Amino acid sequence: MKFKHTFHVFVDNFSVTYKQLLYRLVVGTIAALLTSLIIYEFAMQFINSESFNTLWTGSHDFVKKLLYGEMGELAKISENVRKAYDELITLVSTKMPELIISLLLILLVQIVAKWFDGLGNYASAAIINDKMTLHADLPFLSTLIRNLKEAAIYNAIYAPLSVIYDVAVGVGMLFLTFALVTSWLPVIFGIFLFTLVIVASITIKMTFTTDWLPAIIRGKKKQGEALKYAFSRKGKRTMNVMSNFAVLVLIIMGLNVAALFLTLGVGLLITIPASYVVIVTFELVNYYDREEIKYFIDKNTIVKPEKETVLSREKFFTDNEE
Repeated sequence: MKFKHTFHVFVDNFSVTYKQLLYRLVVGTIAALLTSLIIYEFAMQFINSESFNTLWTGSHDFVKKLLYGEMGELAKISENVRKAYDELITLVSTKMPELIISLLLILLVQIVAKWFDGLGNYASAAIINDKMTLHADLPFLSTLIRNLKEAAIYNAIYAPLSVIYDVAVGVGMLFLTFALVTSWLPVIFGIFLFTLVIVASITIKMTFTTDWLPAIIRGKKKQGEALKYAFSRKGKRTMNVMSNFAVLVLIIMGLNVAALFLTLGVGLLITIPASYVVIVTFELVNYYDREEIKYFIDKNTIVKPEKETVLSREKFFTDNEE
């Protein structure tokens, strides 16, 4: 039933997708420009070097003469390319401090971008929560500003942890890719295993953090309490959430891949922000079900749990005050 209710709530809040799109385009563009600037400043030190020019020109001449069948000078050109390559590697080693600083700056940009993306997710979750509770339509920008303090604190914790987790998974995927390339396994099995690890890593991450954000927004818990609450789920509940997330991640990946190839990437403008809205919606639906709280899935339909948690008048208005 979680998928059915998630779909209905998502459709009821579909306009949030366009707000997410605009917000993420702004954040992504700024992050991409800063990252490109850092890479450009570091790369130009090598692009302007004599060894790189020799390597580039030599490689071009080697391919050109090979294609035209002029084999006489290939040995000399190959030797020059090899020497230029060795010189370039030596230059890289001398620039190792600058390389480390550049990588750290790129990592910092990604963490800050993740933090800003998280502010957008928080605002989206707050809008959807109010729609589920009161069926009220809230503007994105004012919701973002009103919840800025809590959202900033939440993402100051979540964003670095998320980036560290993603980097660790990324490093693991590099080792896996190298192992698959050098193994005797069929290519199709290697792709299957690679995809399986990606899905598993995302599923594990989302399973153990899914209640964190709703506990802050709907449960009005403090940051430490919400984090503790997120990791307090045990037994069959955890496996149920994990299986649901595995299916959800596969559906989202399938839709994004389809949008990439069937629409030449244009559809990603909708499917990518919609993916984040769907995940936030599922997190809220899962939280409401866990806490046995009734909620709107559309204007005329309210989902009521078998054993409803009844809120007092004071608690209701405290939880939903702006």
